Amino acid sequence: MKLFHFSEDPNITYFETHVPKTNSKEQPFVWAIDEGHAPHYYFPRECPRVAFWSSSETTDDDLNRFFGHTSVNRIIAIETSWLKRIRETQLYAYKLPSETFECHDANAGYYASRTAVTPLSVEPVGDLLERLVQTNIELRITPSLWKLRDEIINSSVSFSIIRMRNASI
Repeated sequence: MKLFHFSEDPNITYFETHVPKTNSKEQPFVWAIDEGHAPHYYFPRECPRVAFWSSSETTDDDLNRFFGHTSVNRIIAIETSWLKRIRETQLYAYKLPSETFECHDANAGYYASRTAVTPLSVEPVGDLLERLVQTNIELRITPSLWKLRDEIINSSVSFSIIRMRNASI
């Protein structure tokens, strides 16, 4: 299993466990994302985004509603105001050893380690939009994510909603 951490900092030599700022009741972990969900993180860290995909749980109505006009089964939506920053961001992919990680949320691809981790390697991601194109994931750019978010969370599609606290009102 390949696990990753994405950062705009190319000089991380050690990942310490920490409690997420957004969930102070959580235990301290080192967080990682699996390879299948890694494209959800081909963005600047603070960029709000809504990723959604079909699964065996997705109803025919929702398949038609969200995917009836595209040939992909995974879509990531961002806000228009973030496009320039995405184009300018230098992002780095840290490959992490999987031995100490446990699945925390299979749907979102989140893994957590209770112990500090030394990365195995770090590589620049390169042009973020080009990397997304290579994954066969549709990228949607919209002025606001809120209506889409509301539709997604009330549907049968699988989803990961990231950094919505930074979304436009």
